[in-house]
Amino acid sequence: MLAELCLLANLGSSVDATFIEAPTSIKNVSGKRDPDTHQAKRGNNWHFGMKAHVVTDAASGLVHSVETTPANEHGITQAHKLVHGEEEAVFGDAAYTGADKREDTQHIKATWHVAMKPSKRKAIETESKRMSNTVEKLEYPKASVRSKVEQQFRIIKCQFGYRKTRYKGLIKNTAQIVTLFALSNVWLVRNKLRPIGQVRPKWVQHPESGC
Repeated sequence: MLAELCLLANLGSSVDATFIEAPTSIKNVSGKRDPDTHQAKRGNNWHFGMKAHVVTDAASGLVHSVETTPANEHGITQAHKLVHGEEEAVFGDAAYTGADKREDTQHIKATWHVAMKPSKRKAIETESKRMSNTVEKLEYPKASVRSKVEQQFRIIKCQFGYRKTRYKGLIKNTAQIVTLFALSNVWLVRNKLRPIGQVRPKWVQHPESGC
C-alpha cells in the first residue's frame, strides 16, 4: 500500500540491527531459558535475547524488510536477505564493514556506504586534524541516512513500549516484531495517509480537570 502511494522510493536502503531483551528466568515447566534466544556482548554490555535486523528506505525511513535471529547472530550475515536488490545504494554502520565482499551479497549491485570503524577514525584524528575534518564531512551524510533506522527502533521501543520479548520462541516473537514495524510505518506517514481536507480534531478542554 505504501509503495502504491509512492512513499517508498526504493533507490536506497539503510540496514541495521537492534537487541530485543528476553526474560532470563527459568521458572517455567521446562526449567530452561528460551532456546531461541542467546546472549551477546556489545561494547561493555551483555544482552540476552534476540536481534531484529531491519532495512529501511533511505528516503522515507520506512521499513521494508525484517529478519530476526538470536542475539549472538552478527548483522552482516543477514544483509543479503534484507536488501531487495533494486536500490542503488546501501547504508550501514561499521558492523557491516566488508559486506560487499561476502559471497552471499554478490548478487547485490548497489554501492555500499559503510561507516568507518571508530578505531580507524580515532587514529586519523590523532595523526592529522585536517584529515579528521575531511573524514567528518564524508561520514556525516552517511550517518544522517542511517539515523532513520534508529527512528524506527525508537518508535517500537519508546512509543510502543516493546523493550522485551512477550512470547517464547522465535516464530511468535517474529510475528509480533513484524507487526510492530508495519504499525510503525503507518505511524510515520499517518498525516500523508489522512484523506485530503480532513482536519485533525481539536481537543476539548475539560472545565474541571484542565486537560
